[in-house]
Amino acid sequence: MRTFDFSPLYRATVGFDRVADLMDRALSADLAQPTYPPYNIEKTAENGYRISIAVAGFGSDELSVDLKDGALIVTGRKTEEVEDKTFLHRGIATRAFERRFALADHMKVTGASHEDGMLNIDLVREVPEALKPRRIEISGGKAVEAQPVETKSVEAKAAEPVQA
Repeated sequence: MRTFDFSPLYRATVGFDRVADLMDRALSADLAQPTYPPYNIEKTAENGYRISIAVAGFGSDELSVDLKDGALIVTGRKTEEVEDKTFLHRGIATRAFERRFALADHMKVTGASHEDGMLNIDLVREVPEALKPRRIEISGGKAVEAQPVETKSVEAKAAEPVQA
């Protein structure tokens, strides 16, 4: 397997250690990662996302969603069944699991719901005002305060063809 040395990145940058750690984990992860339970990640809006996890057989009280150190951790622990059942076929897996999702900066979990065997976790990216793009007006003599720029208008202008 190929390994990468990220030490030059650490020497030449400040504050990007989390990105390097994420890349290091992704490249060194075992290829046989667990596939249970299956999940989808979808984009629901410009800054909205949803993680949907198939958790058939689990009740809401047996599931846990935690946010710790920039990671979303979803765990499921099935309570012991007291009833004595005889299964002819048991195809619904109810084994314990833990799924981890690394979240980018400024990602916020807005809610979670459990319905029809699916655990849906909604996330939104909230970029602070200080990090949003600003346009600085150029005046003849005095400096003018920077005004917030609408991101859609900047993207739309960037997409317009340049006329010579």
